[in-house]
Amino acid sequence: MTAPRRAAKEASRSVAKEAPRQAKDAPRAAWFVAWLARPLASFHLVVAIAILLTLLGLVMVLSASSVESYADGKSAYSLFMLQVAMAAFGAVLFYIALRIPMRVMRRLSFPVFALSVLLLVLVLIPGIGTKVQGSQRWFDLGVVSVQPSEIAKVTLVVWGSHLLASRQTEKAGYKDLLMPLVPAGLLVCFLVVLEPNLSTTIALGIVLTSLLWFGGLPLRMFVTIAVSGGVAAGVLALSAGYRSDRMRAFFSPGSDPQGIGYQARQAKYSLADGGIWGRGLGQSRAKWSYLPNAHNDFIFAIIGEELGFLGCALVLGLFALFVYAGLRIATRSADPFIRLLTGSATTWITGQAFINVGYVVGLLPVTGLQLPLVSAGGSSLAITLLMFGIIANAARHEPEAVAALQAGQDGRFSRLLRLPVPEMYSPARAQAARARKKPKPKPKPKAGVKAAPQRRALPPSGRGRGGGDAAARRSVDSDTARRTSRSTESWRSTRAWEPSYPTKHDRDRGHSR
Repeated sequence: MTAPRRAAKEASRSVAKEAPRQAKDAPRAAWFVAWLARPLASFHLVVAIAILLTLLGLVMVLSASSVESYADGKSAYSLFMLQVAMAAFGAVLFYIALRIPMRVMRRLSFPVFALSVLLLVLVLIPGIGTKVQGSQRWFDLGVVSVQPSEIAKVTLVVWGSHLLASRQTEKAGYKDLLMPLVPAGLLVCFLVVLEPNLSTTIALGIVLTSLLWFGGLPLRMFVTIAVSGGVAAGVLALSAGYRSDRMRAFFSPGSDPQGIGYQARQAKYSLADGGIWGRGLGQSRAKWSYLPNAHNDFIFAIIGEELGFLGCALVLGLFALFVYAGLRIATRSADPFIRLLTGSATTWITGQAFINVGYVVGLLPVTGLQLPLVSAGGSSLAITLLMFGIIANAARHEPEAVAALQAGQDGRFSRLLRLPVPEMYSPARAQAARARKKPKPKPKPKAGVKAAPQRRALPPSGRGRGGGDAAARRSVDSDTARRTSRSTESWRSTRAWEPSYPTKHDRDRGHSR
């Protein structure tokens, strides 16, 4: 047999072997595509990602913190149990965020944001805020410590989305989009810098920039924002001793390998020690006091050492899937508030994860930003779960999801949690609500012209037909008919836009009783 015939025969055999595999993989891919086409797929994706990342974080916190906790004379499970308690509290916040209606969230956005700013001021006062390792950023509540800067992230996202959504519907200019969001955001960043806390300041900068990006700010203005942000970050990085040491260690990692560059170097050794498959869960050697803050800032290095490249790929894949789910919710939602909220929150959480992984692998300077839902930190875990709950709530407000929920296709998970059925967003109803809130200016009478006297209400009379009473009745009936006609026209326009919009009163449906 000649060589070409032999090659053709082997190729036909390989094709025959690959055909059954492709036939088996095709139904799986088709099933996944069909599952993504379901109305509540985004909601289930967000919930599943939050659960998987939280469980993975609890396991890795137990593995990374047990040795140092035992060495400090405590129980090996002390930090793990605190993380479990904060995860349970975060789950409660997640459930509360699922049940809050969007209109209530928008109504309370500014008062809660103002409260978070007040907390940022109070934490700087000696005797109220707790100072740990040179930073005064915590409220010591006895059992746990709370960082108000973590709360400020969520409140800035929600209030900023509400403000920009209102300005977009009013077709405001660029100056109205910047005011008062940018001054308020800069005030929050300034208060966090005073703690000092550069890592959270970077996260707040990501939140503010993403709000302006999804709010429709022109691209040329982001050049100015990028230059200003870069200059400010450089000044802040060189203004304090420990921050300038981190920058020096990043640009010259071999200058002080046993000093300021020790932590970043040990993180790379941990990742290299894990290889492809990892050393096994709980088998890390860096956590035996070789890698400082292994359970917090550098937990991704412990994941790479114990679970290998596959474990790191799993974490990155979950965050990539979260990006897809968040942007999918933003593009499918009809409410501009939900679009801004989900887009900005997704950018913030993903950007924070990217920065954490970046400085662990050596691509960025060490900033101290935690890996969301994975790193140890009670306040960060609970607040991030709250944000995931808000995003999951937004996923249930997609038009297809609302139609399915109103038709009774809520699924087992929604029935188990007894979640309320969301309302369909209506631009006409939103515009009418804004018109009702605006005060109507009273027309001023012209100079030299007397105002027309107001008509007095006719007293009720029991007389029969004819005369003044009949004319009054005809005028009242004609006014009622005009009001009914106008309400019917507005009802028809609203129902033509979205026929499945639920109404609570008969008068909203155009019926008069």
